[in-house]
Amino acid sequence: MKDIGRLFDSISNRYDRFNHTASMGIDRCWRRRAIKSLPKCDSVLDVAAGTADLCIEAIRRGKSQKVIGVDISEGMLGVGREKVRRKGMSDKIELLVADCAHLPFDDNTFDAVTCGYGVRNFAELDQSLAEIFRVLKPGGQLRILEFTYPTNKLVRFFYDFYFTRIVPRIGKRLTDNGEAFVYFMQSVKSFAKGRDFVAILEKNGFRETSYKSQTFGISTLYKGCKR
Repeated sequence: MKDIGRLFDSISNRYDRFNHTASMGIDRCWRRRAIKSLPKCDSVLDVAAGTADLCIEAIRRGKSQKVIGVDISEGMLGVGREKVRRKGMSDKIELLVADCAHLPFDDNTFDAVTCGYGVRNFAELDQSLAEIFRVLKPGGQLRILEFTYPTNKLVRFFYDFYFTRIVPRIGKRLTDNGEAFVYFMQSVKSFAKGRDFVAILEKNGFRETSYKSQTFGISTLYKGCKR
């Protein structure tokens, strides 16, 4: 997939509805857990922020008084800005168009960086992780949520059935874009998971790394910090 920004622009207006419907609402729980695991801090950067769900959750839980979200899709951010406005958080959340491989921030700027289900979309994974490391302050925390292909054969059978037969139908009704869901399955299956992704984090400088599978292994929360 060469133009991720264009792809997400095309489904941005109905992305939230599709996401919550396809995950049966469990994605909200995963995001809450990720934000709950963060210490309170002064500044948070959310990369691949999409429609700003993690940004909103961070403010709602009082983890920071200022959150900046970046994404390459203006369409997704437009939806996010409207959500932020409706919740009265416009003074606390700023959403900017930016590529994670070239973040427009100084070194050692943020106390924490989060990423919810976007890291597998990075065209330049190592460069993007290096940029995240650069803008984190020493001692800064990293939280990454990502979809993972389950290892249990029984779970995998139901996962394949649901995401190849059911989810595309939901997606087509809600967004009229089948390309997005073909890409979704391909990217989840091919992306590094568990210890393999932890090794990539460590290669890019992160320490105190860990991962925890969620909901039968279909989502994983990764943690790390900058030392």
